[in-house]
Amino acid sequence: MKGFDSKFKDIPDYILKITYQIWENQDVESIREYYGDVPKISLPTPTRAPSGIIYGAEPVVQSTYAALKMFPNRQLLGEDVIWIGNDEEGYFSSHRILSTATHSHGGIYGPATGKKIVYRGVADCACKDNLIYDEWLVRDQGAIVRQLGIDPKKFAENQISDEGGAENAKKPLNENTPCDSIYTPPTLPKHNIAQDYANILTEIFNTKQQAVFEKEYDRAIQQFQPGGFIKYGREEVFDFWNKVFSAFPNAKLNIEHLSFVHDQNQPPKAAVRWTLVGKHDGDGYFGPPTGTNIYILGINHVEFGPRGIKNEWVLFDETMVWKQILMQTG
Repeated sequence: MKGFDSKFKDIPDYILKITYQIWENQDVESIREYYGDVPKISLPTPTRAPSGIIYGAEPVVQSTYAALKMFPNRQLLGEDVIWIGNDEEGYFSSHRILSTATHSHGGIYGPATGKKIVYRGVADCACKDNLIYDEWLVRDQGAIVRQLGIDPKKFAENQISDEGGAENAKKPLNENTPCDSIYTPPTLPKHNIAQDYANILTEIFNTKQQAVFEKEYDRAIQQFQPGGFIKYGREEVFDFWNKVFSAFPNAKLNIEHLSFVHDQNQPPKAAVRWTLVGKHDGDGYFGPPTGTNIYILGINHVEFGPRGIKNEWVLFDETMVWKQILMQTG
């Protein structure tokens, strides 16, 4: 790979190795080596998350130290890297991670509980010249807090209080959050499985009809949902998407990014990053309508089988949706 250290054989190898080096080898300072200015651009790496945006290596270093203090034995098991790109345009990876950890020290989740937790996250990274120069990160905070005995809505309420109340609390990421970025997606073929999946999501959002699931999903579909829940079969998957989208009936679903792989001896895989922007004016996943303005950043991974979508991973941060609702309703 042009511009990358020779110890990395391809982009999945690069992503998996630096993740292991930073977290499990606890070489946190190496973040400064991999998160930086792309030559001739001099723009610090933006890292977007549902909680907001940070720039450059230093805040990533500090947040990593804080996380390792709370969860010193955290393991990051790289389940998959779905990627696109080339030497000329750069590379993009969507890295799905299953983390295991013990809550050994106090921090943003309260006093240490000693509880063992398991949760997923996805990091979308734009890479060039041995650097990550843009990142989107979604962590399943709902799964984390539930396993620690905290309701996601209550966690958001506590965070607002700790940050000085609704007037002073840090605003979650939204469509008006400014971001300095130079990322341009690599060129993709017009027809690809990621676009097929994006079309399926759009059809689900627009129609909310069970017929879509009969057509596009395997009868034995497994869906890994926010909160750490796993559901099985078309009916349960339909129920999930219906509850999510029904909460925002007049919102706009935006397909933000596509990536996909066709690896030998592997099922076709796709990653889609999306946003949902609008008002919480429907009854559904987040309770009775509040009329509040909502922005959801989501990343999905899917695997296709001969009878449609066989596995689907859906990630968004419930706690940051609740924070938006509570900051507007008091």
